[in-house]
Order: sequence, then C-alpha cells, then structure tokens
Amino acid sequence: MSQVKSFLERTTEKAQSVYKHIVLPEGSDARTIAAAAKAVQRKLVRLTILGNQDNIFKALKSAGVPDGAVAVIDPKNSPLTSRFAKMYYELRRNKGLTEQQAEKQMLDEMYFGTMMVKTGAADGLVSGAVHSTPDTIRPALQIIKAAKGVQTVSSMFFMCRGEMTLLFADSGLNQDPNAEQVADIALSTAKTALQFGIVPRIAMLSYSTKGSAKGAGPDKMIQATRLAKEKIAAQINQPVAIDGELQFDAAFVPAVAAKKCPDSPLKGQANVFIFPDLGVGNIAYKMAERLAGMEAYGPILQGLARPVNDLSRGCNADDIFGTIAITAIQACG
Repeated sequence: MSQVKSFLERTTEKAQSVYKHIVLPEGSDARTIAAAAKAVQRKLVRLTILGNQDNIFKALKSAGVPDGAVAVIDPKNSPLTSRFAKMYYELRRNKGLTEQQAEKQMLDEMYFGTMMVKTGAADGLVSGAVHSTPDTIRPALQIIKAAKGVQTVSSMFFMCRGEMTLLFADSGLNQDPNAEQVADIALSTAKTALQFGIVPRIAMLSYSTKGSAKGAGPDKMIQATRLAKEKIAAQINQPVAIDGELQFDAAFVPAVAAKKCPDSPLKGQANVFIFPDLGVGNIAYKMAERLAGMEAYGPILQGLARPVNDLSRGCNADDIFGTIAITAIQACG
C-alpha cells in the first residue's frame, strides 16, 4: 500500500498547493459527503455540492464539516439557473433544443454543475457515484466540448500498487476506436502522465508482438503506433518511448521482451498501456483491480476543454477524494 499512498499523497499535496474549486453534483450520496468531509479536513480544494440544501447541510454537519466550509447550491432555487439555461439554449439551439427544454435541463444537477465548469464558476467536476458514465459525460461533451486540437476525448485509469503506478487507456469511453483515434488516445495519455510527473513509456497492446500473429487487430495497432509517434513528436517537446504492436508480457516483463522484441525501446518496462478497444481496456483494469489488488483511480477523462471526471458506481469515499485531487491538478492546464 505504500506506493498507493505515495501516489495519492503526491497528488494530494499538489492539489493542496493549487487549491482549485471543484463541484460535486451528487449531494444526496453518502460517499460524496464523506469525501467532501475529508477534502475539507485536508484543505484539498474549495467545494460546492449540488442538491437539496437542507439535507446536504444536515449530512455535512453529521460528518463534522464546519458551517460555511462547503458551498451548497440547489439548482431548483438558484439565481444562476436562469442564466445557465439561456447559455445552454444558445449552445444547443441549432440541435433543436427549445428554451423550455433548456430551463428544465438546467434543474438537473449534472447539467447545472457542468455549466458551472463551463463558465469558470468552478474549475472542475466529479460525478458518477450515482450517475452512469453517459449521464456524466454527455453534458460535458455538449457544454464543455473537446479542447482545441483534440479530435478524440478519451478516458484513462491510474492503476497503483506497491511501487507501481501504471496508466491504462482507453478503459471507459471509446468502444471501438480506429487507428487514428487510438493514436489520439496514446497522445492524450502521454500528456496526462507528464502532467502528473510520470515519464511515459507507452505500449500499444495487441495479441501480436511485432508480427507474431496476423489480423485486423494487430494491423490497427501497427498503424496506430506509427500515427501516435508522429502526433507525440509534433506535440510533446521531449522524447517519449513508444512501441507496438506488443503483447502485454512483451511490454511489461523484461525477460520476455528480450526474447520477443529485443530491439524494443521499452525493454519490457512500459508504464502506459494503450488498448485496442474498450472491451479489452475495461476488462483489464477490473482484473488488475480485483485479482492483483491494484487501486484504480478513474475513469479520468482526457481531452476536454475543462476537467470533468467520472467515477465507478462501485466507488468508495476514498476513490472520490482521490478523483477530486486528480481533477484539481487537471484544472491547472
């Protein structure tokens, strides 16, 4: 557990130093309240929680949160709701949205919170303990949209155990990305690694290592590797080790790499793993979490103009706390 704490402590310390404003739309959830209490105690971020004010204030008081330490907004009676509805209408009117629909939508905490991030009223949003991934991501894609130059919004997980911190992508969003999209995911994940002080060593995974098997899958990852190298060279101002197509053992075990791909720049020491599709990525992170005892932080969204992050509905308060800290760091740009 030492490195899990080390990763979380490093992330916590950086979040404390930047002290960003994070909005939590799921104020009715006990885990959210517990995470908020811990965030206040650790002076992690400034928080706004959305939902029924009376209920949330009571829950915060029961959790030991001092009065006034957390802002609580109910979209049903906030003066911001009308302004946000007008802005949302302007954003989506060309999609057929009516003013009445916009007003109704802005009563939803997810949409209200996302508009807070859009307007700069908050620096980032964390949700998903109660809401599904589509319910978290849809407002972000509609309102915040992709960052300039980003073609593919994606997701990744920080996977931590002992002295190890690995990055898995895409494990939560893109179902069957093409080679260009896989390359975009590799680029975004390299940027995420660097943002958190991790030097990326990227493996583009397949069931084949350097032509050991044939098929559309390996062909896609071979092409994705070539494209990713070009994108990374153009956008990241430092050398990044990347190789593919590789089986997991050739990417992660030096002795296997020496036999299967002796010329690989990774030498079996990859720390960033790019999966060919969502099925593989999602299964892999859950297996690593449940069989190998790794802590999974995510899915962390990459490529949005402002940070919004999803949670697993099976998360606990510590998971939410960690994701709040990660979101605060992402908000630094």
